[in-house]
Amino acid sequence: MSFHAALVVMAAGMGSRFGGLKQLEPIGKNGEVILDFSVYDAIEAGFDKIVFVIKHEIEEDFKRLVGERIAKKVKVEYVFQEIDALPEGYTAPEDRTKPWGTGHAILCCKDVVDTPFAVVNADDYYGKTAFSKMYDYLKEETGEFGMVGFRLVNTLTENGTVSRGICSEKDGFLTEVVERTKIDANCRYTLDGESWTAMSPDTVVSMNMWGFTPDIFGYLEKGFKEFLDENLRVPKSEYFLPSVVGELIESGEKKVRVLVAEDKWYGVTYKEDKEAVVSAITSLMDKGLYDNI
Repeated sequence: MSFHAALVVMAAGMGSRFGGLKQLEPIGKNGEVILDFSVYDAIEAGFDKIVFVIKHEIEEDFKRLVGERIAKKVKVEYVFQEIDALPEGYTAPEDRTKPWGTGHAILCCKDVVDTPFAVVNADDYYGKTAFSKMYDYLKEETGEFGMVGFRLVNTLTENGTVSRGICSEKDGFLTEVVERTKIDANCRYTLDGESWTAMSPDTVVSMNMWGFTPDIFGYLEKGFKEFLDENLRVPKSEYFLPSVVGELIESGEKKVRVLVAEDKWYGVTYKEDKEAVVSAITSLMDKGLYDNI
């Protein structure tokens, strides 16, 4: 029986974070956006369906700028992460404006994804190795989850500090992800803005690229109801995907294989980053890595 795997792209926060779809500004030589390269790499690796998690308010622009083009290459589905997309018996507070978080974003996909699948951010460039490693792992059908990590040094910017999930592992499986904020270009982090702690450049960090089997939806559904029972009326509370994964690891219900990509990750954390991203992508295109994109 042939193997099928989907790629879930989290894009619901695009409009709200940037006051418009600035993540869809062209970075490729022919007007391509970061998302075009991720989908190209995913299809090349073997993924045969793309699921975009968006909001209704950006649907028209998103489809016009990206979706319709990608739909010519691979099967595409849309899922809408709206504030009122809650389980039966729960009603969103009228003053709620913030999305419910990445865990909720993936839960919204439960009716359209019934195969192993990967999860990525819409505005991050992960590189070819990340997608091929994830697809090959999912194809093994071990029943466990996966995460593609990157070397810390390959995820930093000269234009300011960043936040990264620092990964710990044992025997190739994830044991913990600790969020570190304010990491500079020299692989150092600070807690107080004054003293700095050095980390190894080879430290593995999570860039929110996960691999799951469909049973994740059961865990997400149960956990989201528990989250709502405690946080429904907390305006800025979010149901985070990494927190759910962490709880499953801690309870022993699931293992998460750590897959390391040696490629450089690219993203536009600061507006000054765009020039470097454009230069890097242009170089990759010049080498022929994205012919016929």
